[in-house]
Amino acid sequence: MMLVEVKNVFKSFGDLIVLDDISFNVDKGENFVVFGRSGTGKSVLLKCMVGLLEPDSGEIKINEKSVLNIPIDELNEVRKQIGFLFQGSALYDSMTVRENLEFPLIRNFDFSPDERLEKIKDVLNKVGLEKAIDKKPSELSGGMKKRIGLARTIITEPMLILYDEPTTGLDPITTKEISQLIVELQKDLNSTSIVVTHDLICAKIVADSSIVLKNGKIKFEGSIKELEESNDNFLKNFFSSEIIETADGE
Repeated sequence: MMLVEVKNVFKSFGDLIVLDDISFNVDKGENFVVFGRSGTGKSVLLKCMVGLLEPDSGEIKINEKSVLNIPIDELNEVRKQIGFLFQGSALYDSMTVRENLEFPLIRNFDFSPDERLEKIKDVLNKVGLEKAIDKKPSELSGGMKKRIGLARTIITEPMLILYDEPTTGLDPITTKEISQLIVELQKDLNSTSIVVTHDLICAKIVADSSIVLKNGKIKFEGSIKELEESNDNFLKNFFSSEIIETADGE
């Protein structure tokens, strides 16, 4: 069953066209990867999907509910079903891990303190960081911050999780660990994921299907294997450059 429908979405900033007639569907339980170089509109697409940006035209539906041109209270109800892992993890530096994880629970749900603590311990166990509960973000490594960001993303048990460059800035070993964790969490939560990335290692691990954006358009779609084996010069150059960058640890 289809969970996400993006149809003929167009978005520009002045004369700069960022998304040009973008259409795709994501089925429930699927891990869907959006590939593309920096500046190709990947993050803009995610922001349109949660109502942080408004497309100039087109339609976006999540679980058959439009997220465009609806009252803010209806949009917030849709947002409660979506988890968003930002590129920089977006943890509050002044808060402990416990407080960071507690924040969305206090804001969106009516749990007791004991219920909140139980949920916090549960998600920390899922990401393997139970002992980090009272640490501040400044005491965590880059990989640990990503895991805590993941924990905060899943603590509300969303049916759809959006990942914005989840492995950026991580070494290849940590990249594999985070990517495998994304797959494990998706299976454990029976959720659906859309992963925006330019990281081939990550995509190979998580993707059920994928698209590649170029100049604001969907130029290619299919499995990672099909994309890798394509004779298209753009794809060959794209994947070759990403392998070199990953090997160099950039």
